[in-house]
Amino acid sequence: MGDLHKEKTFISAVVYIHNDDNALDFFKAINDELESRFLNFEYVVIDDAGIDNTIAEIKNWARKTIASITIIHMSLYHGVEYAMNAGIDAAIGDFIYEFDSVQMPYDVKLISDAYENSLKGNDIVCVCPKHINSRFFYKIFNANSGSIYKLQTDAFRLVTRRAINRVHAAHSYMPYRKAAYAASGLKVSMISFDGSISNNQRSKISLAIDSLALYTNAGYKISVCITLLMMFVSIAELIYTVVIYCIGKPIAGWTTTMLVVSFGFLGLFFVLSIVIKYLSLNIDMSFRRLKYLVESVERVQK
Repeated sequence: MGDLHKEKTFISAVVYIHNDDNALDFFKAINDELESRFLNFEYVVIDDAGIDNTIAEIKNWARKTIASITIIHMSLYHGVEYAMNAGIDAAIGDFIYEFDSVQMPYDVKLISDAYENSLKGNDIVCVCPKHINSRFFYKIFNANSGSIYKLQTDAFRLVTRRAINRVHAAHSYMPYRKAAYAASGLKVSMISFDGSISNNQRSKISLAIDSLALYTNAGYKISVCITLLMMFVSIAELIYTVVIYCIGKPIAGWTTTMLVVSFGFLGLFFVLSIVIKYLSLNIDMSFRRLKYLVESVERVQK
């Protein structure tokens, strides 16, 4: 494709690297696709405290192949989410490809397909394998997120600058980018391909807990259910104490002790239910700061 027919939109490709042996093959593949489609694009590579020769190989390749490349060296290992936030902050493109991994079980043409899909009004385009990892997590998340867009495993995603700005307007740091985009109120689209990607298990459990707490009401529901259950147990214990006192022969002091314990636990769990609600509202006010969300505006004329 000649330069006159290439897209003039500026594109950023943010790539996460941590001791990845196949990174150079990945860059060669996506570079051919990006060069054939876009006139202006940049690479932002995050070196997450790697100790192998991956970054050196990338720099040698870049000197011979492309004009420039930005490499962000993290001072210590941060993990994908922290490191990718640093890369996104450094990217200047109108559209940003987020490659959390250099695995490529998909056809490289899907990079262009994602861009075509974004031009149809989709601010977030996720390219997803048909084989979904972490089904249990996504099932819980999607059931409690309140979003019409369902999260699933993805290989990479394309995000518009508007989506980045929308999410940053709500909170400066994205603890879980996929969830933040889904909660942004902007249009999300998914492209599927036959294949699967292996999970990077680093910090997955911690990330899952944080995401469920911040982007869904699952934690609130679980906490309320446990609190109500314990309140019912306390009430049952109170009733049992009264019944034993009326029809049995309790040990001296037993009734008073059980009444105090029952009322004490009942009051404790009642206070906990109030505290849980307060914490839920605090998260809503401090983390989810957008007052309302607009996906798009349509003008209908005669």
